[in-house]
Amino acid sequence: MSIIEGFVKVWPYLRRYRGQIGMSIVFAVLVGVLWGANLSVIYPVTTVLMEGNLQDYVEGQLTELQDQTDVTEQQISAIDDELATGSLSELEKVRRLETRAEHQERIARATRSIHWLNWSKAHLLPWVPRDQFNTVALLFGLLVLATALKGLCIFAQNMLVGSVVEKTTIDMRKACFRKCLSLDYQTLSLEGTPTLMSRFTFDIQELSYGLSLVGGRMAREPVKAIACMGAAFFVNWRLTLLSMIFVPLAGYMFMRFGKMLKKASHRMMDSMSRIYQVLEETLNSMRVVIAFGNGRRHRRKFHQENQAYYEKAMRIRLIDSFTNPIVELLGIGAIFVTVLPCMYLLLRKTTTIWGVQLADEPPDIPTLMLLYTFLVGTVDPIRKLSTVYSKLKRSVVAADRVTEFLASDSRIQEPVTPRVMPRHTKEIEFQNIRFSYASKEESNRPDALCDVSLQVNFGETIVVVGSNGSGKSTLVNLLPRYYDPNRGRILVDGVDIRDVPSRALRSQLGVVTQDTFLFNDTIYENIRYGNTEATRQEVEDAARQAGVTQFIEQLPLGFETMIGEKGAGLSGGQRQRISLARALIRKPSILILDEATSAIDSQSEFHIQQALKNLSFECTTFIVTHAVNRSLLELVSRIAVMHEGKLVACGGHEHLLETCPIYQDLFHAQVRQKAA
Repeated sequence: MSIIEGFVKVWPYLRRYRGQIGMSIVFAVLVGVLWGANLSVIYPVTTVLMEGNLQDYVEGQLTELQDQTDVTEQQISAIDDELATGSLSELEKVRRLETRAEHQERIARATRSIHWLNWSKAHLLPWVPRDQFNTVALLFGLLVLATALKGLCIFAQNMLVGSVVEKTTIDMRKACFRKCLSLDYQTLSLEGTPTLMSRFTFDIQELSYGLSLVGGRMAREPVKAIACMGAAFFVNWRLTLLSMIFVPLAGYMFMRFGKMLKKASHRMMDSMSRIYQVLEETLNSMRVVIAFGNGRRHRRKFHQENQAYYEKAMRIRLIDSFTNPIVELLGIGAIFVTVLPCMYLLLRKTTTIWGVQLADEPPDIPTLMLLYTFLVGTVDPIRKLSTVYSKLKRSVVAADRVTEFLASDSRIQEPVTPRVMPRHTKEIEFQNIRFSYASKEESNRPDALCDVSLQVNFGETIVVVGSNGSGKSTLVNLLPRYYDPNRGRILVDGVDIRDVPSRALRSQLGVVTQDTFLFNDTIYENIRYGNTEATRQEVEDAARQAGVTQFIEQLPLGFETMIGEKGAGLSGGQRQRISLARALIRKPSILILDEATSAIDSQSEFHIQQALKNLSFECTTFIVTHAVNRSLLELVSRIAVMHEGKLVACGGHEHLLETCPIYQDLFHAQVRQKAA
């Protein structure tokens, strides 16, 4: 992927700022023009130092050109007289005509030069002092003024580009965040939090830096090089053309280095994602790390990932370090093959080398100096560009990674023609559900659910039990469409949930998970998160129903107590009760408790079960657990037993104890554990 192709992908985010981009391009062009104008000062300065004041030089040039024109016109007249005699052979006539054409071309060039010299004499020279030193001082004063103006243009361009880059970076970061919120849970899980964080931070930072280079230096330096190259062509296009022989070689070199840089940049950014992974894993499990005293192990792993990142980064440095000297060598070669022939023409007072015409007139020293200056002025911007080439390629890779993520599709597709889903009042039916988790590899994992069929009537409280990996959580997680089944369908009151907008479906759901996540906010706002339109009274009612008020009264600030990051200021049972209140405030028609009581104390479990008994609204409840205890049996309508992805039994407690060995083992294991 070329640099241009890489940044074209970002254009949809840059397009809204095209006015500022256009102004920055105008300033970049002004910088290039002023750069060339500043370098052109070398010609009048050298002329003044070698020829005297400019007035006398111009007068001398006019006299010399007029004399050359007169002599050339006499030569043309002589040729015309020879042609008029008719005594010449056909070959001689052709030669005379060619010579006459050359003389006419010389007169035309001299006429143009006379015109510009007369214009300079009339409009410029009256402002130029006759004293040599004063003239040089004036030229240097103009040089300082033009340099200051160029600096203002660079400042204006940098500010415009900086504004565009910062706004675009913010837009892309927000777009990535919106994409995260729109993707399904499975896709985000496959990406992983460290990789996503790397996209939001490292990749977008690299992209931002690349945009700054493209809008700043990459916009100015080529214009400066083009201005100098154009001026060099104006001085002597034949000699300047010799310097172009290095262009194909430079292009091939950049192409080769570009491919290597792209691969190395991909590896480096993947390595940075792994560094984020180690950081996230360590910080999230800090209590375990401290408890087992394994800090050294994590330091070693972090060191290894940083060492891997260092090696990949140094690969880029190696390529980058080669680029600058090679570009400088090619630039010197281009100057050499141009200036050396010019010096030959100057010293030998000729216009040809080995019969090849390289100049219209033998060059003088000011012309040689001007040509050399313009070529150096062309090489310098190219050399500067070579120093940022690796950074640009890294930015292109970052742009590729970010835009690839933004273009990713959710595995949960919204219906093209959505159906209306009234509030659930009849039944929920799982029909021949087969599901396997996706993986980054080409082949999917083994089936997590295999031909599961289950019908649940409205108002039932159904407990889904099974050992670890039996598929019980997977089954209920299909209801909120965290995933979609590979085969089969789920009907709510006869409506396939894939035909309903996800927002409408989830508005009827209340979910409480084992790993309760609360936000770093007040208890009030965490409960109200379940229904942002809820009133204060509704929040308090939900808190009372979930047993939150029993511990909230002991807190000095009550509902306004800040709970800290992930609810660190509360116990596990308190967090779980707040999570239940958050689900109840929605007044859901379908309530899911996924291992909600597996990691809390008996008192908190009792409060949650009492809350479920005293629900003030009717709903269908799914409770996922490893085993059923006696207190839970008071709530249960039926029990569904999962084993190795299959629904092996469904019925009442006593019936399952008599007919289902798997349920017998689960229940008796629970009884033995409580007895112990």
